[in-house]
Amino acid sequence: MPRSEFEIIETIFAPLATSKAALGLKDDVAILAARQGKDLILKTDAVVEGVDFLPGDPPDTIAKKALRVNLSDLAAKGAEPFGYLLTLVLRKSVRDTWLRAFARGLADDQRALGVSLLGGDMSSTPGPLTVSITALGYVPRGKAILRSGANPGDLVFVSGSIGDSGGGLDALKKKKRRPALIGRYRVPQPRLSLGQALRHVATSALDVSDGLLADLGHIAECSAVHLAVDAARVPLSAALRNAWGEGEAAVLRAATAGDDYEIAFTAPAAERGKVMAAAKATGVAVAEIGWVTKGRGVDLLDKRGRPIGVRRRGYTHF
Repeated sequence: MPRSEFEIIETIFAPLATSKAALGLKDDVAILAARQGKDLILKTDAVVEGVDFLPGDPPDTIAKKALRVNLSDLAAKGAEPFGYLLTLVLRKSVRDTWLRAFARGLADDQRALGVSLLGGDMSSTPGPLTVSITALGYVPRGKAILRSGANPGDLVFVSGSIGDSGGGLDALKKKKRRPALIGRYRVPQPRLSLGQALRHVATSALDVSDGLLADLGHIAECSAVHLAVDAARVPLSAALRNAWGEGEAAVLRAATAGDDYEIAFTAPAAERGKVMAAAKATGVAVAEIGWVTKGRGVDLLDKRGRPIGVRRRGYTHF
């Protein structure tokens, strides 16, 4: 590693601080001018070696995953991101070459996703390498899409495909060559443009991080409703079907795997056309997978409309 924390900041991370708010990373804070008519949205998430990424993963993909899992939460709120804070907890054995590759990953995403580094912190640890990011974004005042707005009669939708990241992790652990799935595990795709297009359509939304069924459970709880999900409609990619099959067991495995970072949301049945128009305009596939009724909880239904027994609804940290 370079000689000091300050040398690391000056030589590797200061070039990422392109916003004037960051003060060139030469102060202890960033200063943001409030924007009239906007709500500030903030999200913090950490990725930990051995939990959220594997020790041998490329450093640029670790950086991108750390940033993108936070931007995914902003996407689900309909927010437009503009900056982030970075905390790195590193082993002393980490080399300068690793740090530069990590920074290149962030630089690539800054250009692609329209954000810049605003500041952060750095420390050392004898334990697993940890990256924590706080992402900041704006949404028009009062237009953030919360978990609590689903109503009976709404439809349930999800973007993209479900289970690919779980398939990628499984492939890595079993040393199988499945590049499409491994790519989804290492570098998720935050659906920023879709989230912004859903501001005036979706009644509730969140990103799928712990598993489709587990996360839809948060909407059910916060909205005090019941969500029914048709297993046959849960979108599985061709790559995942090739790896896991196409039956109910594969759907259940995909719907509880987690790490998808797609947007799951509800919208009135009368607005289905607007939802599909938003999907077409943003180039993000959206599938209608269920409906909202009175009651509580989430059920995954088989082809006869009966609830499928689910032992584990998603990933749990503890």
